[in-house]
Amino acid sequence: MVQVNRLTGVYDADGGLRGEIAYLAGKLTGRHCSLCDITHSPVRRRRAWDSFVESLPIPFDVVHRNERDRAVAMASEGLEPCIVAHHDGIVTMLIDSESLEQIVDVTGLAAAIDDCLSARGWTLGLP
Repeated sequence: MVQVNRLTGVYDADGGLRGEIAYLAGKLTGRHCSLCDITHSPVRRRRAWDSFVESLPIPFDVVHRNERDRAVAMASEGLEPCIVAHHDGIVTMLIDSESLEQIVDVTGLAAAIDDCLSARGWTLGLP
């Protein structure tokens, strides 16, 4: 059985001041990042997101496109926003951008993660 030992969410935005300005400009023209919409309100990170991440038995990091390490970049390049799973030294797509677009809140994301893991016979846990 595969044990996922880390999750990483990749925002469809770059980090840093320039990235934040570009993201805000995009929001004004109708562009958005569905993962950002789930994890953040218009003014701050959602408390429900923080509670969800704290409840998990493994780390769940979120990164901007320009903050990804090589393995996460290889699994997610051009597919942002998304969530990837780390297991056995491998990084695998877990939830793609089309699926994230259908999720409206943290509760929905938690259910989607559970469903994706169950469908593959995977579990969350540290080795």
